[in-house]
Amino acid sequence: MTDKPPVWGEEVEGRIADLAIRLVVLGFFVHWSLVLVRPFASIFIWAAILAVTLAPLHLMLARRFGGRPRLAAALVCIGLLALLIGPVAALVDNFIGSVMVLASRAQGGTLSLPPPPARLAEVPLVGDRLSEAWHLAATNLDEALLRYRDMLAPIGMKALGVLSSLSFDLVKFMAAIVIAGFLLVKGRTMVDGGRLLARRLIPPRGGHFVDLAGATVRNVSRGVVGVALLQAILIGLAFEVAGVPAAGLLAFAVLILCIVQIGPGIVVLPVIVWAWLTFDTVPAAALTAILLALTLMDNVLKPILMGRGSSTPTLVIFLGVVGGTLSYGLIGLFLGPIVLGVFYDLLVAWVAPREPTTDGGQDGP
Repeated sequence: MTDKPPVWGEEVEGRIADLAIRLVVLGFFVHWSLVLVRPFASIFIWAAILAVTLAPLHLMLARRFGGRPRLAAALVCIGLLALLIGPVAALVDNFIGSVMVLASRAQGGTLSLPPPPARLAEVPLVGDRLSEAWHLAATNLDEALLRYRDMLAPIGMKALGVLSSLSFDLVKFMAAIVIAGFLLVKGRTMVDGGRLLARRLIPPRGGHFVDLAGATVRNVSRGVVGVALLQAILIGLAFEVAGVPAAGLLAFAVLILCIVQIGPGIVVLPVIVWAWLTFDTVPAAALTAILLALTLMDNVLKPILMGRGSSTPTLVIFLGVVGGTLSYGLIGLFLGPIVLGVFYDLLVAWVAPREPTTDGGQDGP
């Protein structure tokens, strides 16, 4: 008895079932892999962003040292750790210390404020209210906290949440810098692989999207995040040298305001007023000149660092900061605007197609 040839319908059903089983198995492993790497996702994304941003510097150093990319990557990582982590760690330590001192004094009932300066009441519009609130806090802190509890309670809860995650986020930064060093060594291979994958997924403009993403990462990381971080560090150091209370906390507020493109003026101007009410004329004038110069430095640095490429809208940066911070904590403060800026530029390029152009990012990741 001979076997009958398979019916066409049964053959199709068999192929569909075979394909479905393969897709289910593949989807299971993809889901499992994503679950395993999810705790480290922010670190690897930040490492990739650092590698893209520092690629031109790494390439220049590698050429200076006779084509030795590993030595150049090591120097970039060591320099970044020394220049970035040191000041940031100092500001974070000051921030943590300020919050801990305030919390311990509040719990022990020893927290007290000096009386308000006499000239504070002379400030137009808000002087009387500020002087009254300050005087109440200096004479009867419990009553002041009770009166303003609705305004202070959410701020305190947010401060405690930020405080609990600062140390762990600093460790994430350090790990991302080390991983970025390894990515810099393999930068050319990774970029070529990324272009090849993008061309397979989005033919024929996938390679252009990779170059556009690299240019956006450089623009946002240097012109937005980099300038904001530099401003916050320098202004924080000026606060610390001048003896401004809670200098680390104020520097952290400056960092957030600079990233969201509001500027440090909201923090700097009250400090300048405090300096003129507290210091003599010469020290107050010197601190004012320094803080004003640091406040306006972004007007000079941003056109230099973002001279090439498109400018990401402020709303996109703001949404990236808020969403990144809510999702990933302190490290999301930097990741959010960069990732969302890349997505925005890619979306604009997708909706309004343009001819692919050669980007300077081909020299590195």
